[in-house]
Amino acid sequence: MNPLSEIIRREAAERGVLSFARFMELAIYCPVHGYYETKKDNPGRHGDFYTSVGVGRLFGQLLAFQFAEWLEPLRIADCGLRIVEAGAHDGQLAKDILTWLQLNRPELFDQIEYWLIEPSARRQEWQGETLRAFAPRVRWFSGFQELAGRDSAYSGVAATRLYAVGPPQLNGVIFSNELLDAMPVHRLGWDAAKKTWFEWGVAVDGEKFVWAKIQSSALSPQPSALESVLPDGYTIETCPAAESWWREAAGILERGKLMTIDYGLTADELFSPGRMHGTLRACFRHHAGDDLLANVGEQDLTAHVHFSAIQAAGESMGLRTEIFSAQSQFLTRILARASKGNSFAGWTPAQARQFQTLTHPEHLGRAFRVLVQSK
Repeated sequence: MNPLSEIIRREAAERGVLSFARFMELAIYCPVHGYYETKKDNPGRHGDFYTSVGVGRLFGQLLAFQFAEWLEPLRIADCGLRIVEAGAHDGQLAKDILTWLQLNRPELFDQIEYWLIEPSARRQEWQGETLRAFAPRVRWFSGFQELAGRDSAYSGVAATRLYAVGPPQLNGVIFSNELLDAMPVHRLGWDAAKKTWFEWGVAVDGEKFVWAKIQSSALSPQPSALESVLPDGYTIETCPAAESWWREAAGILERGKLMTIDYGLTADELFSPGRMHGTLRACFRHHAGDDLLANVGEQDLTAHVHFSAIQAAGESMGLRTEIFSAQSQFLTRILARASKGNSFAGWTPAQARQFQTLTHPEHLGRAFRVLVQSK
């Protein structure tokens, strides 16, 4: 049993049964041993899954063009500009965005600070190496509470400690790419005989992790007319952590946009005969699997984002929903506007291939969705 499995086994033995959310949190985020702590190259050809960032620089360049459009009115208002990225992994997307802005929007670039929300010291180090050329304008924060000035903030590659003063007044863009789908989820099952939901937890059986029911769970999805016909054991996921994260982000945004790009479903799509066992998947060497309790620390765990819940969370904080679309539509509209100027002059065959991969429904275009809310 590897060190991470032993950590989880001890905690499960103490509690009797762990929620799957806690199991997932330890499996992928445990300091030192978690999946995202030990695998810098988990996205990409030699990793476990592909991302839009791994397709090439075009993804970041298109986002940079869109961010420039959103930030320009704020620049004119002279209110201090921030791009805040959460879940930046190794910092490559940030580098692509900043490089394009520096080359194509130098006046705007000079007024922007790029902030990264990153609780992991190890990933901060990876990002610092990638963003070394932009060190003077890059700052790190462990979370939104720290960013809002209730704690200290880290600035620059050397991680010099600074302190924020005054109430949060962030003007700019807060965004994440493939972050919410990696937040720990609770796994709920339907008891057809009792007409009620229960929670799936994780227990220890010898050297193995096994599923166990948590009958006293207070979690349940919003009531649905379909519940009366759901088969016994029908499984879905719920992610209070993602909704809380979105509300926190909305709470510090004074003026600007809040955006996420991710896999996901709406409330109407949540219940489907084709998803008897939910959307949770394990990713290992580009193969998706259902054995979520195996290969602890060696495989990624991911679940589809409940976009209706995220949208509602933002609107409850005073945000207005502007865009909810497939990634293909979002990027195609950006390119159509960018093509009218010189921002993407000299379109190369490599860029054309990247764009096709990012937008084609059989590649990444349909799998990912984009939610943009504004204040």
